[in-house]
Amino acid sequence: MQTLHFTLLQTRLFWEDRKANLAMLEKKILGIPEKTEIVVLPEMFSTGFSMRPKDLAETMQGETVTWMKRMAATQRIILTGSLIIEEKGQYFNRLLWVLPNGSIGYYDKRHLFAFAGEDRQYTAGHKRLIAQVKGWKINLQVCYDLRFPVWGRQQNTDVPEYDVLLYVANWPERRSHAWKSLLTARAIENQCFVVAVNRVGEDGNGIYHSGDSMVLDSLGTTLYHKQHEEDVFTIQLEKETLIQVREKFPFWKDADHFKIISEDGDQD
Repeated sequence: MQTLHFTLLQTRLFWEDRKANLAMLEKKILGIPEKTEIVVLPEMFSTGFSMRPKDLAETMQGETVTWMKRMAATQRIILTGSLIIEEKGQYFNRLLWVLPNGSIGYYDKRHLFAFAGEDRQYTAGHKRLIAQVKGWKINLQVCYDLRFPVWGRQQNTDVPEYDVLLYVANWPERRSHAWKSLLTARAIENQCFVVAVNRVGEDGNGIYHSGDSMVLDSLGTTLYHKQHEEDVFTIQLEKETLIQVREKFPFWKDADHFKIISEDGDQD
């Protein structure tokens, strides 16, 4: 219960080619040599960060979700990453959390990247998802959410709200300094591990991604960082080290009290 194994899959993506991406990712997942429990894929891993949801979206009964369930079941892993989902005529950049038993949790990206027109093509989510595994709590977020610290902030409770803040992304190399700086800040201010997976290579718009996938501890120390190259990396996180930091430096107890209220008036 004190350890949790994450595998970060930093990879190039075939532009808007679902079958090629699923075949490539399946080969990488089947090739993971170490024991692992959670495998993390990039944002929109089946298509790349596309603004053509009408042509590329799937349903929750579609090919990619079926593939994720099969991979999770056969490899006995939790598989997570985001893809384009259509539901009731709306399109979502949806992060799925797929368990080996076929159960699925999901989080719809809250902050849509207006600079690229994502807000005109997709519908924003309003609810956070904090998953639980072996006594660990994991806050699941997507790419641009990283720039909005309140959405990821530990809400002041009797105990910290979560232990790991996880991001999946298609974050361009031209803003990699912001990516690395903000990931470090999120780890320090929330006294949690941060696990962040980004893609590498050019997308269909000629935008280059340097990867810079990272794992940081609750002091902001970098435990893993890979730039430019494809990589499949497994890391073991230790709950005891997190507990020790929180007990020695109980800064989380002094945090401001707040509530996040969504646009429909619900509290998150």
